[in-house]
Amino acid sequence: MSPPQIWTAEVVYTGFGTPMRRGGLLVQGDYVVATGPLDELRQGYPQAEVVHKGKALTPPVVNAHTHLDLSSTPRFQGPYPGFIRHVIAHRSRRTPEAVQKGLAELQRHGVGAFGDIAHSLEGAAWLVEHSPLPGVVYLEVIHRNPQEAEAMASRLARLVAQLQERSPRLRVGLSPHTPFNVSPPLLKRLSELAQKEGFPLQMHVAESPEETELMTQGTGALQAIPQSLGLPPYQDLPGLTPVRYLAELGVLGPHLTLVHGVQVDEEEVRILAQSGSRVVSCPRSNANLGCGVFPWGLYLKHGLEVALGTDSLASSPDLDVRNEALWLWGRVDPRALVRAATRGGYRVLGLETPRITRGTPVSQVQSW
Repeated sequence: MSPPQIWTAEVVYTGFGTPMRRGGLLVQGDYVVATGPLDELRQGYPQAEVVHKGKALTPPVVNAHTHLDLSSTPRFQGPYPGFIRHVIAHRSRRTPEAVQKGLAELQRHGVGAFGDIAHSLEGAAWLVEHSPLPGVVYLEVIHRNPQEAEAMASRLARLVAQLQERSPRLRVGLSPHTPFNVSPPLLKRLSELAQKEGFPLQMHVAESPEETELMTQGTGALQAIPQSLGLPPYQDLPGLTPVRYLAELGVLGPHLTLVHGVQVDEEEVRILAQSGSRVVSCPRSNANLGCGVFPWGLYLKHGLEVALGTDSLASSPDLDVRNEALWLWGRVDPRALVRAATRGGYRVLGLETPRITRGTPVSQVQSW
């Protein structure tokens, strides 16, 4: 039998409790045989070699927000409204083949689970039938006509049910694109259906300053986009920030995950915490598109469950969610980042967090 080793890193997280700053895993052969504070493991196993494994040792990480169908779209860098135009201009590239490409990258990075927003039914159908990984696929919803809200909600509920029947590993949910791209009655109806039927929602909220300007003043660069496509301009905007608008509509809650959540103040974070809503941060995409900085201090202060996502290859350099955490290492408490990349992600997706305990194969331990 091979001699025991104590694996350690800047942060060691076994999937429960608080990530350890001076923690370790006692490894013998292909299995973990003990976990705990590094000093205790050294004292209990003085003959074991201490092996430093880098920044973190964790269960498999979670990429809680992706757009896999953008994996063949060229990467964009610049202001957020330009990114929206870029995505629209390359919409023909959003194919099942692009989804397959993105899924293969997630597998190479060893994720334990993922959340994906599918622009098309074809892409979602391919994913639910072929993904070997657990997680959630959310059908994207963009529909602004309030007169058609009930019919659209019924159709979407049927699609969710049909896809769920075909999905052995993935849960199926919906993604109202943004607070301004879905009519108020449809947002309310989808929230009601999600709570009644038990499927999850994920929505881009408070991502950019331009979104706040549109929602509060009805002006700015985003207002010009539908008109350039021959669509009606945004009308009857609420004069409220995105989070306050969703709170007023009554659609916040544990069934809803907000993605980005950059442009918020403390009162809004408190509203989110009280509602039980969860948040996914995509820091590299936010920086790349000039969206601002995620206020980690506020979210941690109010106890929100935060997960990490990469967003898409159209706005980020890769789909390795560990690089989101490492990009922030030293600026945010690394224990919070490690938890967000693991337990936060699993909880956002409604999955149980894997744990590293006695008997865990070392193949299930990720070294960052």
